[in-house]
Amino acid sequence: MRLTIDKPGLAKALAHVASVVERRNTIPILSNVLLSGAKNELKLTATDLDMELVETVPCKAKGEGATTVPAHMFHDIVRKLPEGSEIELVRDGEQGRLTITSGPAQFSLQTLPADDFPALSVDDLGHSFTLPAADLKRLIEKTRFAISTEETRYYLNGIYLHSAPSGGKQVLRAVATDGHRLAQVELPLPSGAKDMPGVIVPRKTVLELARLVEDGEGEVRVELSPSKIRVSTSRVVLTSKLIDGTFPDYERVIPQGNDKKMEVDNTAFAQAVDRVSTLSSDKGRAVKLTIADGKLTLSVNNPDSGSATEELPVEYGFDPLEIGFNARYLLDISGQLESGTAEFQLADAGSPTMVRDGKDASALYVLMPMRV
Repeated sequence: MRLTIDKPGLAKALAHVASVVERRNTIPILSNVLLSGAKNELKLTATDLDMELVETVPCKAKGEGATTVPAHMFHDIVRKLPEGSEIELVRDGEQGRLTITSGPAQFSLQTLPADDFPALSVDDLGHSFTLPAADLKRLIEKTRFAISTEETRYYLNGIYLHSAPSGGKQVLRAVATDGHRLAQVELPLPSGAKDMPGVIVPRKTVLELARLVEDGEGEVRVELSPSKIRVSTSRVVLTSKLIDGTFPDYERVIPQGNDKKMEVDNTAFAQAVDRVSTLSSDKGRAVKLTIADGKLTLSVNNPDSGSATEELPVEYGFDPLEIGFNARYLLDISGQLESGTAEFQLADAGSPTMVRDGKDASALYVLMPMRV
């Protein structure tokens, strides 16, 4: 295998595939990236046995061949080469090495046989549909912050992707929750997704997908079965196992009878929460909201450091209410709202609160209160 390739394309592809590779591996081959050169294309493959990422970049190849090299070391080398440089890769089968040359710089990496590189087995992916990359990006970005990191509740360690009825029509819905907050975002159901199974996409796969659709351009193809998902763009194919578990009946925790509505300027609200929470304890991060007579008072009282208050004008015409929330959770949700208005639908100090974007009916967030 002998080929030349431009640094920008190779560096970008390596950044994607190397992120799949765990830093510590008991199986040496899993620390490597598989390089396959043929027909003026270089295919890079990485896997952790739960997920496989394949990215193809154009190159000038002389002959065909394949080998594997340490992923993170290879990425570091390419990343540090001069911008805009051309890189030559030559595999020496007898020496078991890959030579990397760029201008006066030359590196020689130990390789492992390509035949030893494991392939992620894929069963029949019986359901497929396409959607704009911008739509998939939106589903991920607006829900991933609520994914649970508690390993004992493994079925919450991802985004639940499924079709659901909404407003008299079917939608593609993404839901994530950690038991303290819930994020739900939906979009019109793509053609072909009607009979898709409800699947839980693992956190690591969600993060890789976010990188792949970062620019929000073009379309992506989604194929899935009850146990696997594959997402393809023009240059990248990501295949992953799904979480084998049952996502809880999340609709039960979405409040239906919250009759008190407060509207507040979202930017001003987020800035005020950030300011007063400076004095909150690291453990609880609690902020109290006192709402009455068109005024919201945010307050923190920490016996160890002091107290803070700030007032904001709001639209609110109901009985006075005091309720507490985790400041970090408030800021996470506020950061997802695109319009200038945050709409809080409240019941009482002990019941879940629903937060919506003033001009976006396709997303909702549920927040459990705290005692303050």
